[in-house]
Amino acid sequence: MLLEIALPLTNPVLKFLLILVIILFAPIILNKIKIPHLLGLIIAGAIVGPKGINLIERDSGIILSGTAGLLYIMFLAGLEIDLVDFKKNSKKSIVFGVYTFCIPMLLGTLAGLYILKLSMPTSVLLASMFASHTLIAYPLVSKMGIAKNIAVNITVGGTLITDTLALLVLAVIVGMTTGEVTTEFWIRLFLYITLFGLTVMLLFPIIGRWFFKRFDDSVSQYIFVLVMVFLGAVLAELAGVEAIIGAFLSGLALNRLIPHTSPLMNRIEFVGNAIFIPFFLIGVGMLIDYRVFFNDLETIKVALVMIIVATSAKFLAAWFTQKTFQFSADQRRLIFGLSNAQAAATLAAVLVGYNIITGETPAGDPIRLLNENILNGTILMILFTCTIASFIAQRGAKNIALSESLNAESDILENSERVLIPISNIDTIDELINLGITVKSKTNKDNLYALSIVDNSTIDNIGDKQAQKILNKATITASATDNKIQEILRYDSSIVNGINSVVKEQKITDLILGLHISKGISDSFLGNLTEGILTRCNITTLIYKPAQPLNTIKRHLIIVPENSEKDLGFPSWINKVWNIARNTGAQLVFYANNETLHFIEQLQSKQSLSCTSEEFSDWEDLLILAKNFRKDDNLILILSRIDRPSYNKTMSKIPFYLNKYFKETSYMLIYPMQAGALISSKIDFKNPTVNAPLERLDQLGKIIGRLFRKKTK
Repeated sequence: MLLEIALPLTNPVLKFLLILVIILFAPIILNKIKIPHLLGLIIAGAIVGPKGINLIERDSGIILSGTAGLLYIMFLAGLEIDLVDFKKNSKKSIVFGVYTFCIPMLLGTLAGLYILKLSMPTSVLLASMFASHTLIAYPLVSKMGIAKNIAVNITVGGTLITDTLALLVLAVIVGMTTGEVTTEFWIRLFLYITLFGLTVMLLFPIIGRWFFKRFDDSVSQYIFVLVMVFLGAVLAELAGVEAIIGAFLSGLALNRLIPHTSPLMNRIEFVGNAIFIPFFLIGVGMLIDYRVFFNDLETIKVALVMIIVATSAKFLAAWFTQKTFQFSADQRRLIFGLSNAQAAATLAAVLVGYNIITGETPAGDPIRLLNENILNGTILMILFTCTIASFIAQRGAKNIALSESLNAESDILENSERVLIPISNIDTIDELINLGITVKSKTNKDNLYALSIVDNSTIDNIGDKQAQKILNKATITASATDNKIQEILRYDSSIVNGINSVVKEQKITDLILGLHISKGISDSFLGNLTEGILTRCNITTLIYKPAQPLNTIKRHLIIVPENSEKDLGFPSWINKVWNIARNTGAQLVFYANNETLHFIEQLQSKQSLSCTSEEFSDWEDLLILAKNFRKDDNLILILSRIDRPSYNKTMSKIPFYLNKYFKETSYMLIYPMQAGALISSKIDFKNPTVNAPLERLDQLGKIIGRLFRKKTK
């Protein structure tokens, strides 16, 4: 059968091929002339759409994919937000939300009444369109690695506020126009929204934690996430607000369950940026009609008023926010760029208003709440604001990203941190690799080493094949998070000797060992570890027994011995614990004596982490903590080599305690690098995600000395 080609294209294969070509080449071509790729997709959609050369209709397929892309943008914004910073900066988000809602509402209402000569309901509805905005530039900002900047954080929080209020205004205006605004209307609206918010924020995390504990299949986990996104969107619409609010809250609800370094997060971002979000941007472009510039002067007038008022109002909101919180000019650009783009809620409001008929003209034509001039003007406003938002956000994001990179200390060596993960059990590979990715710094993606040791006394090659199979699985797990792992296959008669040799040969700084989920930690294991590795390899060593996935842990209880801050490896292990909390969103609870807690709190005060501390001096009372242990807790014990400053004789009883009282729970033992180390490390407390060995050991000694002098003062 011959392929028939007619315009607009109707063959689904041709349509999908054309869209993929646009997604592939539009950003490449336009980036050469410094046009952001997001804007490139919108322009491409306008060219091939029904109001351009009419290659593709904006049919139900485009609308469905575009809706999914819009929800994806809002979901990612909720998923990637730093919840600790979000809570810390909630007041700033509220202030910005008030600015970016009230200023457009005021200017928009006045412009509608006195410039466009519209009625009060129409003017208020028009103003609500200016107040809302869509985070179209968010993927661009996220790609530059500054999604956790405070300016981004409060803008995302403010988006939730202003979009919710704008959509509530839409619901009220529609209700007033149709005569439905009664006491019952307000009660029903309040109850529905409250019930919706509580359901998503309280029930979704419980469902998610239950699912992730029982199903580890990557496809099932991704489909589950999509189900939760669209379920949240449906619940939002049932509550009387737009679906984008539900998608955003779904992201917040699942935030702690999807670590930023996890394979699942990598899949979510990849599919969204490759398929869903480009479909949405192309669909927005298809709404743009350039012909109105030449056909109707009234439309041009309305469009100019809308563009000027919307852009000015959003700039003023960003400017007031900058002055209120003493932000930089680039942070103001970032706020303005993220909040200026009009698309999702604006389209929803204009289409609803356009479809409401309030009467008829003498000629029998319908009188609409929002007329065709406003509808066309809205499309032009979307084009203009998305263009401005893309350029401004890109400029601000580039400058901030450059500034952050320049603030890093010049002596940091990205290739210095080397994490070794010996693996022998195929069932524990995923958890060990994910732990290694979670605790390591982000400056280098190829500093992971997976080691499999084969007994060189065997005469067959069965061990070789099994070892290579295990290494291959480790490589696949790491690559799913966009990290590279270096495979090491070693032949040795002793596992301990093999590990020690690789540590020295590869200059390893950190060692991660795993315990089988169904087995405990024996005295002989700890004895062999102490004699064979800890005394011969003075590096930070983590021993991990996962009873449940790391991303389902709610709290990490860290038991810190007295004088732990005097250990050479103190900066290294505490930074790794911080990385666990930073990448998973779990809470940290430190147990130590007052002197050690004070030292930790001084350092932690500079971090955006959810941390609490409790005084704990006597390790003989360790079992008392077992009573406070919850189902989704992880116990982290900071141990010591014998005869070191932080050693406690109770540590010899740890295997017995763990096997008897913590057998069904997750726990982690950390042996820091201690005095006499062959390898030392430095932590940059201004940028604690970065670890790098120093060339000389005495440099770290000076750093620790300065910290103690500050503490004693």
